[in-house]
Parts: sequence; structure tokens; C-alpha cells
Amino acid sequence: MNNQLNSFNQNKELNAAVFASGNGTNFEAIMKAKLPINIGLLVCDHPNAYVIKRAEKYHVPVLISEVKKGISKKEREQNILRCLKANDISTIFLAGYMRIVGPTLLNAFPKRILNIHPALLPNFPGKQGILDAYNANVDVTGVTIHYVDAGVDTGKIIAQAKVKRYPKDSLKDLENRIHHVEHQLYPNTIHELINKGVL
Repeated sequence: MNNQLNSFNQNKELNAAVFASGNGTNFEAIMKAKLPINIGLLVCDHPNAYVIKRAEKYHVPVLISEVKKGISKKEREQNILRCLKANDISTIFLAGYMRIVGPTLLNAFPKRILNIHPALLPNFPGKQGILDAYNANVDVTGVTIHYVDAGVDTGKIIAQAKVKRYPKDSLKDLENRIHHVEHQLYPNTIHELINKGVL
């Protein structure tokens, strides 16, 4: 870790990791918010994901953890856990991480793994929250921040924000509006949890 990153985070108490699989806009939103935390690691399951370039821009170390034949989920998570411990990580923020977190990580980080979901849970869980809400023609959808448990988007809800779906909206219109809310709600919720002493 270079001197620039150490200087930037020298007074930060919370050492967190972000898990992401794709573009990484929520990772970037967390970094831009300049929260009182150190993002000490990015864990990504796709070696070509754009979020890796975002991490490099902020000098955040990256662990590539691909799903491969012959390596079990438990083994993969044990490798991740070793890296998290080596980097003194105490909290995990899922930000577009498209893998179900298994018991190895859940047991190591009880109530210390947060996720952002692009719908108002418990409605429209799973990988296609925006598309499912759009196809259901709901008037209002939104964004949810929740703790991660063994289910799919079933953990205790921490915060939610509503997003209006207008009759003339294309799917892209709705996606853009939801992403805009995500980029505000996630950093704000993290900051609030830190202020409350929860994180």
C-alpha cells in the first residue's frame, strides 16, 4: 500500500473491504464520499471487471477470486478470508457482488456484511431487481441497504429509499434513476452507522 493511501487514511478507524463483480459505480461512490473509513481491499470475482480499474485509481489493493472448476465455494471463501485477515478487514460492503456469500464469510463477519439492492425489499430480490420491478409495472420501486445472511436478499433491512417509476420510463430511465439514489444512499447509510457506533 503506497504512501498516498496511507496518508489519506491515517486517521481512519474502520478498515473495510468492498466486494464487487462489475462496473463498480457504487465502489466509486463510497470512495468519493470520503467516509471516515479505510477501504483496504477490493474483492472481485471477474478479472476483467471495470471496478478493478476504479480500485487502481484509488490505490486500493485488489484480490481476484474467480469461480473455477475444482475449487469449492468453501475453499474460495477460505482464501478470501485469509486475505481479509491479512489486511485487518473488519467490515464488508457488497456493491454489485453477484455471488451468494457462504457460511465461511458469514460466520467470520456476523452483522458486518452489508449489501445494496436495487429494489424495495422484500419485493424483487435476486439478480434482476430493477428489471423485475419494471416488468411488474409498479409505480414505486427503490433501493435497499441490508445486512447479509444466508438467504438471497433476506437480511435485516437497514435503510431504504423510494424511486418513482413514471409511465413513459424506459428500463434505462429507471435504471439511471435507481443508480443515482444508490450512490447517495449507500455512503450516507455507512456514515450513519459509523456515527451510531454500529460499524
